[in-house]
Amino acid sequence: MPRFSPFQGLRYDPAVIPLNQVIAPPYDVIEPADRMRLATRSSFNSVHLELPEADLRAGLDRYQVAARLLAAWRADGVLLLEDRPAFYLYRMTTPSGQQTLGVIGALGLPEDGEEGDVLPHEETLPKARSDRLDLLTSTGANLSPIWGLSLTRGMSSAIAPEGAAEIDVHDDDGVRHELWVAPETRTAPIAEAVGASPVVIADGHHRYEVARTYRRQIRAERGDAPGGHDAVMALVVELSEDQLVVQPIHRVIAGVAGPELIEGFREWFDVVRAGDGSDRVAGALGEAGSLSVVSNDDAWLLTPRPEAYEAANSDLDSSLVALAMTHFAGAQTTHRHSWQEAIASVRSGEAEVAVLLRPPTVEQIAEWAHDRRRMPPKSTYFSPKPRTGMVIRPLEK
Repeated sequence: MPRFSPFQGLRYDPAVIPLNQVIAPPYDVIEPADRMRLATRSSFNSVHLELPEADLRAGLDRYQVAARLLAAWRADGVLLLEDRPAFYLYRMTTPSGQQTLGVIGALGLPEDGEEGDVLPHEETLPKARSDRLDLLTSTGANLSPIWGLSLTRGMSSAIAPEGAAEIDVHDDDGVRHELWVAPETRTAPIAEAVGASPVVIADGHHRYEVARTYRRQIRAERGDAPGGHDAVMALVVELSEDQLVVQPIHRVIAGVAGPELIEGFREWFDVVRAGDGSDRVAGALGEAGSLSVVSNDDAWLLTPRPEAYEAANSDLDSSLVALAMTHFAGAQTTHRHSWQEAIASVRSGEAEVAVLLRPPTVEQIAEWAHDRRRMPPKSTYFSPKPRTGMVIRPLEK
């Protein structure tokens, strides 16, 4: 079963800087304009660590800048080290009242060549890992948690917080982020609850793989003595309907026109024209969560045929659309986290069509996890996202 341990975290001192000035989204959802806004909000904003910029005058590359900042913030008391190893209970509440409760701790890494009971959730697209590896090597810290889903039923009850939160802050989207330092009396029950069942990685696959690469490097340099490099900081949430908001990741297609795409899709889908490609029709399809295709001129509803499920060996929209896209080897597919962004890509001319997907259900995610199967890349988007800056895990502890 997975190893889940408390750690001595670094947290911002609220007496030095207001916490709403320093939290940031995960690095991989921050656009350049977002980074600029966060960076100018405060010189202590965690984006300066997660997405550092080189200091050419000082002759420092971006990773050296992050390491220097982290050391300086610790030395100056901007970041304070917890006085003991602890678990950190973390709750996110959306403006609509949806809550996600999890616990942040150090999730043990399986040995090389073993999957163990930490299970990847999706296949990953090729992506350079050197950036996150260089940042981890330079700072010696997990700056933000990966997100794991526990298959332990009732885990949410075992980690329910008590009393007022030590951190209580809202992000720019109006999501409330609360964090509690769990008392020592709860350390063993929390570790037992998380360790009772496999943990499925929901978000942060690349950082997870980077953590394993980093451990190999440390072992090659220092031997097999255990240390902070044997684990990665993770937010673990129970895999249950009442704890998760699962959204689809839509596809935008360049290099093929709408009518041509639809003809290829007819092999695997029943296709019905839904109307013109106006914002009114596109918005209705997007809000309804319909499996559909939208161009500037037309919109179509897709209904998968039984043989499509069989050919794809999957019940996921991402699998079915990937199957249909095999007709279009020259097309370029990119991904958008909202239907609004997908439609905007069509309107701007960046893409000819948007394919709007339905989200996998929690039941589907659980079924794939229990079968130890990986979903296709970019099948799920979990929200809201835990914020960088709530707690940092230095690897020397």
